[in-house]
Amino acid sequence: MIVGYARVSTEEQNLGLQLAALKRARCDVIIEDKGYSGLTATRPGFDKAIETLKRGDTLIVWRLDRLGRSLIHLVETINNFNKKGIHFQSLTESIDTTSSGGRLVFHIMAAMAEFEHALISERTRAGMKTARESGKRIGRPPSLSPLQIAKVLAALKKGESNSSVASRFGVCAKTIRRVVSLREHQESV
Repeated sequence: MIVGYARVSTEEQNLGLQLAALKRARCDVIIEDKGYSGLTATRPGFDKAIETLKRGDTLIVWRLDRLGRSLIHLVETINNFNKKGIHFQSLTESIDTTSSGGRLVFHIMAAMAEFEHALISERTRAGMKTARESGKRIGRPPSLSPLQIAKVLAALKKGESNSSVASRFGVCAKTIRRVVSLREHQESV
């Protein structure tokens, strides 16, 4: 079976161009999403298309960005299709995973997605390093101030339970255990 998928991001946009192209591609079924961004995790039409597809079927889109917005997401989606034995075709980019040329283009895209992911990670780590070197704290702010930590430790030393102290300071018992563990570690060093 050949399943066509068409999507527009807003209700005001028109699916006409995509639907005409999918009809020319002789899709057996055409499923639509109207008013859903490609970044949206769940899209009713796309979810229905995925449920409809079986091994040996083909999903066709008018253009690659109709399937999703990020290269990484596209590669993951198409990899999932490959694992299930589902073929993919993008009419505008002439990608067809049933042909060796289409698979080559897809693998190049996958390599680009991996490269893009690595670059983002490198930039993130470099930015965090620079922020730390300039004295900025990275991550969530601490749940307890140094003064509160001192009060927590004093209360625990007097025999008050973790849960009671946690309740009084508006944190979970796990936070209190972490404070105790950190203090024990600092004292052992």
